[in-house]
Amino acid sequence: MMQEPVSKRRDLREDVAEHRDPEHDVDPLFVNRWSPRAMSGEPLPEDEYMPLFEAARWAPSAFNNQHWRFLVADREDEEWETFVGLLNEMNEAWASDAAALAVIASKTTFDHNDDPAPTHAFDTGAAWQNLALEGARRGLAVHAMAGFDYERAADELNVPEEFEVQAMVAIGERAPPETLPDDLQEREQPSDRKPLEDLVHRGGFA
Repeated sequence: MMQEPVSKRRDLREDVAEHRDPEHDVDPLFVNRWSPRAMSGEPLPEDEYMPLFEAARWAPSAFNNQHWRFLVADREDEEWETFVGLLNEMNEAWASDAAALAVIASKTTFDHNDDPAPTHAFDTGAAWQNLALEGARRGLAVHAMAGFDYERAADELNVPEEFEVQAMVAIGERAPPETLPDDLQEREQPSDRKPLEDLVHRGGFA
């Protein structure tokens, strides 16, 4: 007897289902993950946010080089203001309410021979995705950012020359959208995606 197909909208959170409709049946975790900005400003115990980095640890990488490094400060750390100070004005307005901030860097060379590692950013992106999915599974707000000073981050956080700064991430407890600045409140919802036919080209670019 054939089983009935599982609904492609199964177990989507209500706020997500209003804005997203997957074309194929995938685990709802992938669709439920989005990038909230509204965070409570409350600290998180380390054992509540370190599992996100544990998830990142298990990402795949070329030659198992594990190119990613996460430079982290939470609200209890002396370095907190240094991390906040790296953000541009728009991101500081909301990310300063995070429980933890992380700068992601990737090693541009292989450990075993010091040759350039062409997939270092690709592999580090896989680690970031693991982190984001674990955060979504736990109901945390996790938001990656490009709006910060890359050069100052490398300098002030003592990033070695063979590493390249990739992004910053804010992690925290969710808060109501009304806690955000007015111009960000209307953007506090899951974004949709391009149709799959725009992203997957059989054989070559159409």
